Amino acid sequence: MKYRLGELFCGPGGLAYGAMTADIGNGDKIVHAWANDFDQDTVDTYIHNICPDAPETVYCADVRKFDLTQLGPIDALAFGFPCNDFSVVGEQKGFDGEYGPLYTYGVKALKIYKPKWFLAENVGGIKSANEGKAFKKILHDMKAAGYTIVPNLYKFEEYGVPQARHRVIIVGIRNDLADKYQYKVPSTEPYKDVDNTSRNAIENPPIPANAPNNEMPRQTKRVKERLSYIKPGQNAFTADIPEELQLHVKGAKISQIYRRLDPNKPAYTVTGSGGGGTHMYHWSEPRALTNRERARLQTFPDDYVFMGSKESVRKQIGMAVPSRGARIIFEAILKTFAGIDYPSQEAHL
Repeated sequence: MKYRLGELFCGPGGLAYGAMTADIGNGDKIVHAWANDFDQDTVDTYIHNICPDAPETVYCADVRKFDLTQLGPIDALAFGFPCNDFSVVGEQKGFDGEYGPLYTYGVKALKIYKPKWFLAENVGGIKSANEGKAFKKILHDMKAAGYTIVPNLYKFEEYGVPQARHRVIIVGIRNDLADKYQYKVPSTEPYKDVDNTSRNAIENPPIPANAPNNEMPRQTKRVKERLSYIKPGQNAFTADIPEELQLHVKGAKISQIYRRLDPNKPAYTVTGSGGGGTHMYHWSEPRALTNRERARLQTFPDDYVFMGSKESVRKQIGMAVPSRGARIIFEAILKTFAGIDYPSQEAHL
């Protein structure tokens, strides 16, 4: 069985790569049908890695001005709808923000194409936006589109991903199929002995000298000096730094600023936003991580090429879903429809 996958807000292809590499040993596959994103570099990255022979199937357009009815039939839909207004780090405007209502286009696509199943992804903070009303409304609208849903907060580091990344993922199965096919959250138990430390992810195996997107960042003498006082796991505010190198930031002290990785733990969350001081820092070398190192923390293979400027690539990597984590969930969906049992656990939010 081949499941044709459509994607809205596709990003650089973390979900898609997880879907395309999902393999449950019986020949069932998820194949690309079409995708949409509004950023040209991101679309170029997606085409290059996911569907180089079918560039016309990826549409660069603002979904708010895009004709959703022009796309081909699909068996599955994925949409990691923009999280800016649901993030704990952001202002959490929820439905009142510019990006809040964008999930409705995913719901609209469900109504148009009626796929057998869908996967929707967002940040953990979505649960508390608008005093929790936003999340309830989103779940209500997905159910009203004709789907039986299983929302869950996935802590990807518990699935062997070398990064503490917590995301709400909602899997929905069309109501007429839901009696026979009941998705269950895959268990974290098979991954408890996986080495998910940032050191293992970045050093094993060594990144090839010719790997794409691996340009070394340039650090000023002052930044290098500041980093010399910051130990692994510390940031600019928890380290013992001389007065002349301290940051004098008004308001909240963000824990990610000049924060060095702890090599013996999963990395903290890779993000795409923010300026200097938020680029993630190596535990022993006085520098920010390269984009390829960040991509490894997001479990992209070294031959996955990101298109665009260094800054554009940094943003793309930060907004992606870790492909290995996505693959685990897609394999659970494939097993659900193939009637193959798998270790599972209770959903929790």
